[in-house]
Amino acid sequence: MDIGKKIKDLRRQKNLTQEELGERTDLSKGYISQLERNLCSPSMETFFNILEVLGSEPSDFFNEKLYQQKIYYPESEQTLYDEYDDGYLINWLVPDSNEYDMEPVIITLKPDAEYKKFEPSLSESFMFVLQGKASIRIGRKEYEACTGESFYFKANESHQLFNAEQAEAKVLIVATESYL
Repeated sequence: MDIGKKIKDLRRQKNLTQEELGERTDLSKGYISQLERNLCSPSMETFFNILEVLGSEPSDFFNEKLYQQKIYYPESEQTLYDEYDDGYLINWLVPDSNEYDMEPVIITLKPDAEYKKFEPSLSESFMFVLQGKASIRIGRKEYEACTGESFYFKANESHQLFNAEQAEAKVLIVATESYL
């Protein structure tokens, strides 16, 4: 385990400079630099103090599984919700994505179909039309996008994705603050 690298990564995640971490732990910038390059070893007291400032418990710091993230999601792990009788299919591209900051899905809308209406939220949404033509109603305004075009908006008004055309539409949606 590269302890220096983990300290450096935690410091960067907290958006602290070496100098700021040093000030908060009563250590010098030079000492923090040496720690991060594994040129010295801190005492247990100093190490626990650094972890406290960085917001990490010792058990979490040494738990390798917490630092491993899944990167690749094969098609076999995608989940398809067939709501075609209601006018749409939802393909969840990343399992458990509602636990993450972004939630990517592909929605297929049959002709003259609507996806559910969403109330205002803290979400930001990006929608890219993969096939056909899709429209979105945000508050009282409507917008339309064709294949290769996109929508990006803050969901501070009620909104609804729909297909007013006579052909199927397929839309990639990436939303924050999971609400899909």
